[in-house]
Amino acid sequence: MRFGYNTNGFAHHALDDALAILADLGCGSVALTLDYHALNPLAAGWRQEAKRIANLLERLRLHSVVETGARFLLDPWRKHRPTLVDPPRQAARRVDFLKRSIDIARQLGSDAVSFWSGATTPGTAESVQWKRLLAGCTHLADYAERRGVRLAFEPEPGMFIDTMPRFAELHQRVGHPSFGLTLDIGHLHCQGEVPIADHLHRWRDWLWNVHIEDMRRGVHEHLMFGEGEIDFGPVLAALGEIGYEGGVHVELSRHSHDAVETARRALGYLHNFF
Repeated sequence: MRFGYNTNGFAHHALDDALAILADLGCGSVALTLDYHALNPLAAGWRQEAKRIANLLERLRLHSVVETGARFLLDPWRKHRPTLVDPPRQAARRVDFLKRSIDIARQLGSDAVSFWSGATTPGTAESVQWKRLLAGCTHLADYAERRGVRLAFEPEPGMFIDTMPRFAELHQRVGHPSFGLTLDIGHLHCQGEVPIADHLHRWRDWLWNVHIEDMRRGVHEHLMFGEGEIDFGPVLAALGEIGYEGGVHVELSRHSHDAVETARRALGYLHNFF
């Protein structure tokens, strides 16, 4: 496995500087969150910028996944909107963004594109939201397959697909070889989906991206290792047992005010296990 860090934890750094720092700190991979200041796929010249970042990643010897969880990139008024479960005219903006993200991942040679369902749409029947989500995921999986890119869907607390049983249903209904899983270790603990190692073993063949941070039961707050309740020994052991070779990315987006020292401590914590 390759320990890494999510660039959303370097929100106050230029992307080039963040990548160089993470490489110097010993990262083998980065989770690159596309955003206003970080390879924005909605900006003019984004394809040329993707080529430049691809060359930079190669020079720094960094693998990558493309993350699509920017909070206000698509709508400056509403966090994480529009989503795949919104009405079609709104969801089309999310689909276009995700297709551009897939194109970027192809250029970067990324392991996967990570994304989620978005929060539920109030006043809309669950069956309608399922229909919208399935249509979006199937379309995106077909698009990704044609470009040799994998999709890694993340169950997220508070969103339409939040738990592993909900993801299992989605995965079965999409039924596409390019549609896999991003597993967030903290989310599993937060929602009481334990033992965590069981999920790693069950989804070993579809696990293409891992997020890691500490967390407390019932509180969706990403914490530095040691500030929550998770025993990471069995988690990292299970990743080794299943032969996981992808990125294990620390996600501490609210620690950007102290990004360098936070990343240094977090990566040091993980490397100490080995």
